[in-house]
Amino acid sequence: MSTVAVGWQMDVPDRPDSHEIFKTQSTKMQLYPFLLLIHSLVPDAMTAAAAGVIPAEDAPPPGALYSFGTPWPEFNEGISYTDTFRCAGATTTLIEFYSTSYKSSAPLPGWIKRIRDGQITVDGEVATDPDMILREGSKLVYHRLPWQEPFAPHLLDVLYEDDDMIALNKPSGMQVLPKGLFQQRTVLAQLQLKDWKMPSSFCSKRKDVQSHPVPVHRLGRGTSGLLLCAKTKLAKAQLAAYFAEGTTNAGKSRDETDICKSRKISKFYRALVTGILENDEVMITQPIGLVRYPGVAEGLYAACSSGKPAMSKVEIHSGRPHQIRIHLAYIGHPLVDDPLYGIGGQPKFDESEPTSTSDSFAYDGGYERPLQPVPGDCGYHLHAHWLVLCHPTTNEMIKITAPLPYILQTREEQQDTAKLLGG
Repeated sequence: MSTVAVGWQMDVPDRPDSHEIFKTQSTKMQLYPFLLLIHSLVPDAMTAAAAGVIPAEDAPPPGALYSFGTPWPEFNEGISYTDTFRCAGATTTLIEFYSTSYKSSAPLPGWIKRIRDGQITVDGEVATDPDMILREGSKLVYHRLPWQEPFAPHLLDVLYEDDDMIALNKPSGMQVLPKGLFQQRTVLAQLQLKDWKMPSSFCSKRKDVQSHPVPVHRLGRGTSGLLLCAKTKLAKAQLAAYFAEGTTNAGKSRDETDICKSRKISKFYRALVTGILENDEVMITQPIGLVRYPGVAEGLYAACSSGKPAMSKVEIHSGRPHQIRIHLAYIGHPLVDDPLYGIGGQPKFDESEPTSTSDSFAYDGGYERPLQPVPGDCGYHLHAHWLVLCHPTTNEMIKITAPLPYILQTREEQQDTAKLLGG
């Protein structure tokens, strides 16, 4: 097994030493045959700025300014989905509308169950007849019943905070934005639940201040580490542009000099992979695209010749979904205990295992959970370790670091952690 540091390279402003920012070296480590680290020569421009007072009785973990989070309720509040029916010419029934418009949500028998259980209203009235004829302009609402979401951590550590943005240390197992079974147990929900107090004078001067910070990029549910959130609309637009530009440039022919001149954010990961990496530097240009996969209606991202351009050079230049997992697996070094991606960057699909049929559905009418692994499954070890970026409003260079999980630390790092904790 190898511990690998990989970086998502995207737009860091040119500096006198920018062409020599990233260096690599090999180091031996206990039972791991090979350890690849990427070091940066960029100085720590701003270490941390706390916007508030840290309670003395609530000491934050090492590396964090403070922690926050509200425990999850046992059941969420359910969710409602609203549509306005537009007639396409032919007569359309209630069941025809839902079974064709949202066939990825439930099979036909499941939608019939939902209708007969009174979960759908038409113009404010409960509709229980699947064959009800719909009228032009009718307001349709599907009320998804409350459910118990799978386990997820609820505490978030704040690593950096100022008037424009906040950097969080996301734990593995916590989803960033609502999707699928996770509609409430998300980073976004905790940001909305927290009381973000700002001086009245500050709010009056800054009309673009968001009432709650919002994430500007995503991390996989099983991925831990640095997550940037914007406090203002300007910061949100700037940071989102930083990430988008790197992905847009992934397919362009640019040498290292051109990339270094335009970077505005560089993001580094630490990963535990299988096998031994023989080279300090690996270039991967395998495109990533959607492939059909049971249980994932919109398709699964994987190594795909017809997909979008994606380039990794141990450091990741673009930002395709699951790119680090897919590209490392593509070159024969999938993440240790990754339940989804195997060698070649393809999903570990066992055709001999039974899959849910189109007629089977769960208690709420939706599809049964697939027996095959799905994108949100955890178990692998991937951590967004640190980043350097150009501040979205001050243009200062900032470096922010998320402490490494114990399993991703070198022997020396583990010893330093023990000393820090008094062990």
